[in-house]
Amino acid sequence: MQPVSRRLAFLASIAVIIAAPLPAKAAGGSPIVFEWSGYEEPALHPAFSAKYAEPPEFAFFGDEDEAFEKMRAGFKADLAHPCAQNVVKWRDSGLLQPLDPTRIAGWKDLNPGIMAMKNLATDDAGTAWFMPFDWGNTALIYRTDKVTPEEAKSLKIFADPKYKGRVTIGDNVDDAYALAGLVIGLRDWTKMTDEQFKQASDFLREVHKNVRLYWTDSTDINQAFSNDEVDLAWAWNETVTSLKKEGIPLEMNRDTSEGLSTWVCGYVLLKNAPDSIDRAYDFLSARNAPEVSDYMVTTFGYGHANAKGMAGIDSAVLTEKGYANVDQFLDKTLFQSPLPNELKQKMIAEFEKIKAGY
Repeated sequence: MQPVSRRLAFLASIAVIIAAPLPAKAAGGSPIVFEWSGYEEPALHPAFSAKYAEPPEFAFFGDEDEAFEKMRAGFKADLAHPCAQNVVKWRDSGLLQPLDPTRIAGWKDLNPGIMAMKNLATDDAGTAWFMPFDWGNTALIYRTDKVTPEEAKSLKIFADPKYKGRVTIGDNVDDAYALAGLVIGLRDWTKMTDEQFKQASDFLREVHKNVRLYWTDSTDINQAFSNDEVDLAWAWNETVTSLKKEGIPLEMNRDTSEGLSTWVCGYVLLKNAPDSIDRAYDFLSARNAPEVSDYMVTTFGYGHANAKGMAGIDSAVLTEKGYANVDQFLDKTLFQSPLPNELKQKMIAEFEKIKAGY
């Protein structure tokens, strides 16, 4: 989701976090949620707001590697919102404590397909560590007044010199290598060989020549499209959902010749959470409630992990948002599943070089 200057700013922020006092609150108070920007909306946890006068406290991160380093540097919160590819890393690093599914309302209503994914919600011993919450796609988004559907049929368009300075991809190593993995023909990136890693990295270097900016959050990418700075983006469903409401002519192509990437994110209970466990579980139950599903789909364009809630959404809405036939795009998807740590570290190091122009 950016260039070296932003990386230096990030390193500086780590120093500030180490020096700064940790969040303080009374035992039993509102949970601190380490979160993606935009997910603080009360409409995503109405049952919590109905039960408590005090809202949850939110602290924000731009990507999960940033969040990981902040927590390792001493930042404390009760809950955090990582995605599938990082759950094992966070767990193995000692940052998490197990979840008690009996304290989360609707746990049995969570999407069976997502819950069956290896090393996601539960480990091999059946211990729960992660509550799936939202899922969606990273895919090709294009301005329909600048790019034709024919031109947008292949992900290789990101490296087309015609779009020099008109491309944005996230400053997010997982999304970047998902794009490159698809282009070189991968569906399972956990088995990426050294040669495939080189091919993927070479493609990202070609894309870098066209990148106007590496976006970090919805504000970056929305402004870039609204200001007519970019024509192409490798981005999430929310971008199309929100900007089309503002009249920006955008489409997401989930059916490129190479496919698309699918991700699942959710909540974990942090090991050194302050003493507000009851409210933390109430927050998780509120986020998992079926009444959240419609808001999630219509406002963000994402799927809600609660299958009961998704089943209650009008079929016309599901069709409009691309969720009417999930199996249709899952057979062409690279799922952002947990990566071997050594491979993930290689990706992080190489992506920093690519963004710096090396």
